[in-house]
Amino acid sequence: MGLFWDLVQQSQIQEQKSHAASLEERVRNLEDELYKTQQLLIKTLRALEESTNQDIDGDGRVG
Repeated sequence: MGLFWDLVQQSQIQEQKSHAASLEERVRNLEDELYKTQQLLIKTLRALEESTNQDIDGDGRVG
């Protein structure tokens, strides 16, 4: 019975490691996507400020 229990526990440990690696990869992908979204937002804001000649984000300058 002890050997069977050890195999079950080892299987559960491997499953948790796999899940953790998958979660880390998903977090990394989300962080990359957030960065890209932020960069696009900055470019869009600059273009909007330049086209309207207004300080939209309140940083004291246009563009």
